[in-house]
Amino acid sequence: MGSTVAGGAFAGAPDRSLRPLIRPDGIFERSIPEAADLIARAELGGRVGFAVADAATGRMLEVAHPLFGLPPASVAKAVTTAYALDRLGPGYRFRTRLVTDGTLTDGRLDGDLWLVGSGDPVFDTDALAGMAGALADAGVREVTGQLRLATDALPFIYQIDPGQLPHAGYNPSISALNLNFNRVHFEWTRENGDYAVTMQARSSSYSPGVQSSQMTVEDRDFPVYTFEATDARDVWTVARGALGNGGARWLPTRRPAVYVAEVFQTLARSYGIVLDGPAFSESAPMGAAVLAEHVSDPLEDILRGMMRWSTNLTAEVVGLLATQAGGVRPASLAESGAEMAAWMEDRLGARHARFVDHSGLGVDSRLRPQDMTSALVTAGPNGLLRDLMKDIPMRDDAGNAIPDHPLSVVAKTGTLNFVSSLAGYVRLPTGRDLAFAIFCADLDRRAALTQAQMERPPGGRSYNGRAKRLQQALIERWGAVYA
Repeated sequence: MGSTVAGGAFAGAPDRSLRPLIRPDGIFERSIPEAADLIARAELGGRVGFAVADAATGRMLEVAHPLFGLPPASVAKAVTTAYALDRLGPGYRFRTRLVTDGTLTDGRLDGDLWLVGSGDPVFDTDALAGMAGALADAGVREVTGQLRLATDALPFIYQIDPGQLPHAGYNPSISALNLNFNRVHFEWTRENGDYAVTMQARSSSYSPGVQSSQMTVEDRDFPVYTFEATDARDVWTVARGALGNGGARWLPTRRPAVYVAEVFQTLARSYGIVLDGPAFSESAPMGAAVLAEHVSDPLEDILRGMMRWSTNLTAEVVGLLATQAGGVRPASLAESGAEMAAWMEDRLGARHARFVDHSGLGVDSRLRPQDMTSALVTAGPNGLLRDLMKDIPMRDDAGNAIPDHPLSVVAKTGTLNFVSSLAGYVRLPTGRDLAFAIFCADLDRRAALTQAQMERPPGGRSYNGRAKRLQQALIERWGAVYA
């Protein structure tokens, strides 16, 4: 990446005051294990690759399999963040609008009402309710035409990764109109020996029921969930034996625009506005009058939330929009991911990156540790990308965060079954900054999982714990060697 990006979209405020030097009775007093010994002790199997560099000069300090491409998992979101900042800018905002080609007279709207999506990935029922209220405030009491949804801002993507279980809420559909991360809230309670279930578009203030997703409890133990997309709705069943006394979870919706339309009709009805339809088309009429608009927070803030909570929908939306901003209209996530890989080569020097999506959910993405580390060097240890990463606490043997640890780490984590990754920055007590990427993957073990094992893979929790301990041990080693 050239200086334009490093000094523009990635520019950030100076970091907080540097930590004091490590006391002589700290980590320097201990013997420092070799990286190869740490990897051997972790007993992860598969492959471990890492690269650590001086973040100011780019000089590689220590590597292991640095040119071996491995799945980055959600570390890919750090690349997507850089891509979106470069192509869209930190101040970019999503705008969801209600427009009309008709005329409003004495509360009667003669014509159609269009809900125009922009792809806003954090749009929720609260925001949609605000738009229904704004429509009423604009004086609309009756609409003679139909509710129409304009969805041309983004291609419709049925799901991020076809290899995931059908009920995985982190594997949603993607649309120009998204609601509640394209998930429906399923809740069940035990009543008189049976179960009462609800399917809702739940947000902090509203819980409207939905008919576009339907749940039936069936007498079986396995599979826990089944799913079928019919012409009318998403049809789910759940095993009675898996429900216990009560609970709740989010399920993906595979028809997000229909979901948005149904919920908006319900909310508008609460203001006395009955809307026929919905009908779907690619775009609203040119010159349509704006009746209401919801404007999102700046992209910078949305990306900060994505990096903290690792929301896959947000990553895919901003990645697709960044690709479109570069002049390419992708038909799939893989096509958009290929554009991001080309951008990463051009701007960040990564010669062998492969992305099948923008979130890292797809295990077929590949990234070399050295390329990821070099990208972080280019972004800069005081740049906006670093500011958007979350703090990674150093932990003791019991797993408790160590307060006032001399090493300050900010990074993006990534976790899939038998895949664990971490990439970011370490600030040493001397003020020196290191950039690093650590990728761990046992792809043979992952490939051997049956569908029944995917949600709770045997040995998966142990693998992830050992990988995280290895990542911390490597960081502690670098803190001692390169301080």
